[in-house]
Amino acid sequence: MTPAVFSHGDLRLYLLSLLNEAPQHGYGIIQALTDRTGGTYTPSAGTIYPRLAKLEEEGLVSKTVEGRTTIYAITDAGRAELATREDDLVGIEEGLADSVRLIASEVRQSVQEAMRSLRADLATAAQEERKSAKARARSEGMSDERASSREALHRADAVVNAFRAQVRTDLRTHVARGGVLEATVVSDLERALDDAAHAVTRALAASTPSDT
Repeated sequence: MTPAVFSHGDLRLYLLSLLNEAPQHGYGIIQALTDRTGGTYTPSAGTIYPRLAKLEEEGLVSKTVEGRTTIYAITDAGRAELATREDDLVGIEEGLADSVRLIASEVRQSVQEAMRSLRADLATAAQEERKSAKARARSEGMSDERASSREALHRADAVVNAFRAQVRTDLRTHVARGGVLEATVVSDLERALDDAAHAVTRALAASTPSDT
């Protein structure tokens, strides 16, 4: 369990809130908790089912068996308890919203840091390649510069592909876990990529031999 998400007794109340929306089976409750906490909290069956059993003992939840599936539903007594603890439930909801915003902020920061690293790597690679190309041109002639450029191109492809794979994996993993991907994160990524593209263009222009 993640205490930062649910304090003592909060999970019990939130389970009642979920069942107040609609009857649900155990796996559905676990999935709903994962989705609504932005992936910060995925409870185990060993956490959820004992609490559901306790709520049933207290008369706040009932269960029915449909084939191999057990469906849980809130009772009138459960709704009455929710009504008396409405302020507590509002506080829990606000805490979950803060958790989701924190995840979005962390994803945005991760993308920005990855872009800064990519720009730095590209700039360093371009600078090193210009120095190496000039040295080889002086000692071996311009024909070897083409081979060096091809090697540099393969290296640049590897850097860009590695970055794309990493960011794509991070984003897809985050969304698959139920995290929120805000539009501002994508906008930051677009701006950073545009900046990196301009940096590469400037570096290439600076290394292009003059016609005069």
